[in-house]
Amino acid sequence: MSLVKITSTDEYKNFIKSDDLSIIHFYAPWAEQCVQMNEVLEQLIKLDSYKNVKFANIVAEDLPEISLECKIEAVPTTLLFKSKKIVGRVDGANPSEVREKIDSQISSSNKPEPENLEKKLEKLINKAQCMLFMKGNRENPRCGFSRTMVALLNEHKADYETFDILEDNEVREGLKKYSNWPTYPQLYIKGELIGGLDIIKEMSESGELDSMLPKDSGNVEDKLKKLINQAPCMLFMKGSRDVPRCGFSKTITAILNEHKADYQTFDILEDNAVREGLKKYSNWPTYPQLYINGDLIGGLDIVREMNESGELENILPKKET
Repeated sequence: MSLVKITSTDEYKNFIKSDDLSIIHFYAPWAEQCVQMNEVLEQLIKLDSYKNVKFANIVAEDLPEISLECKIEAVPTTLLFKSKKIVGRVDGANPSEVREKIDSQISSSNKPEPENLEKKLEKLINKAQCMLFMKGNRENPRCGFSRTMVALLNEHKADYETFDILEDNEVREGLKKYSNWPTYPQLYIKGELIGGLDIIKEMSESGELDSMLPKDSGNVEDKLKKLINQAPCMLFMKGSRDVPRCGFSKTITAILNEHKADYQTFDILEDNAVREGLKKYSNWPTYPQLYINGDLIGGLDIVREMNESGELENILPKKET
């Protein structure tokens, strides 16, 4: 790719309509600073990190109507465009500021769009047949109501997962409105709200609860196989993709997000049986652990190596766009 010379209004309009980041340098051939900026742009074009960025220049005096429209008052002036809109501007010869603004635009473009809250809640509610939204987790309840609820489910040998609403205020407040239920804990079975602690106590005493709850078979290996194959790409980590709870987990989710991977996570801090059992099952002593199509890929070091070699990109399932 080379520096495009724009010499007409039509060329200008075609250049800036792209969804890709487009850079135009307005210059005068007789000005030494402008010549230097053109040389800077010629160098930036060669950088791999800018392979999706388009670069061009315009002799400002040759296309006065465009210069007027873009409010070019002096040269050199560098403008950043996206989909016909000016998204950045650098007046004067300032190569470092031009790079800063380009990098900022690339960084913001790579950020995943925030997930719709309702979809996020539905995904969490249906993460398991039986989901308990509580304060803390099953291993460490952080209020008396949550502790009592966990004790009831354990007494019935229920197969359930938990979500700590103290770790995500958006979920905590959003689920109250979504379920029209103002307090926690909240128990869902097969995507349907059953109720809070008082209702679960009544159902337990009447015998109704036992017949509704999915049961824990007690076979850890079967449970691990089921979790590993829960999605084509499963990441066992500390915390969740939204709230990683260690540096290694944070780094591996960043790599997967960078590749727009379609993956699910399991928080090993919420289930000690899974946490200890998976180490033996996979013969891998640390976390995170990444599985694709039921096969262990490895931990962070291996995923990093595969990412750098390009191998990771080819095996990851991708989100549909």
